[in-house]
Amino acid sequence: METEATGQYKNVRGLTRGLELLYLLNRAHGGAKIRDLAEWSGIHRTTIRRLLETLVGEGYVRRSPSDDSYQLTIKVRQLSDGFQDAQWISQLAAPLLGKLLQEVIWPTDICTRDGDAMVIRETTHRFSKLSFHRDMVGRRLPLLMTATGRAYIAYCPEAERNEILEQLRQHNDRQADHANDEDYVRRVIRQTREQGYGANNQDWGDEGNIAAIARPIMRENEVVGCLNLVYIAKAMPTEKAAKKYLKKMNDVILKIEEQL
Repeated sequence: METEATGQYKNVRGLTRGLELLYLLNRAHGGAKIRDLAEWSGIHRTTIRRLLETLVGEGYVRRSPSDDSYQLTIKVRQLSDGFQDAQWISQLAAPLLGKLLQEVIWPTDICTRDGDAMVIRETTHRFSKLSFHRDMVGRRLPLLMTATGRAYIAYCPEAERNEILEQLRQHNDRQADHANDEDYVRRVIRQTREQGYGANNQDWGDEGNIAAIARPIMRENEVVGCLNLVYIAKAMPTEKAAKKYLKKMNDVILKIEEQL
């Protein structure tokens, strides 16, 4: 129901409690009985039983006949099938990028790999006074010629890297030439790892006046994305950009990784 005072809809209490039970059952792993759920949630047992029977009827919960406990069914996986890593990484990052913009002024991006390219998922380009671009979300960036792509290539597992390079070699473009040049690939990986970040200083033909530095966002040994800072190449050399901004970028990455 919409309230006159606020113009907003009231929370549906039954839905809120049902979601809480799903959360508690997920935490319980092997299942839980009504008395356990009542103790954990503070909800009356009669209400819990009614909610559970509704969830059973919808197929998200099953009741074990052996001990009267309730367990999640595989159907709950459908609730997350359409929600991908790239989406929740960008959601975690969005408020952090806003704070970072206040400190670095230059625009930053969160990029994830999509096949043979890095894709910008979240960005502050539209808010930065130093950006010439606005509509950047969804833009594809070459892996071997951009800072974010080089950071990804250098830090991803070897098997994934080999798969990426093989995929790039199938194209008929400059990036395919780079992928087929083993010395070039080794040099990119070695340099990126030695300096601790990916870099691009007017190396990408489509953005000849642009430079960037990027760091990977890790979850265990997996690269789930990269944080990219973009600036005008003439404004400063790569080393100065790294010295000035890399620590602030690393602080953001650590906060994202903690939440991952």
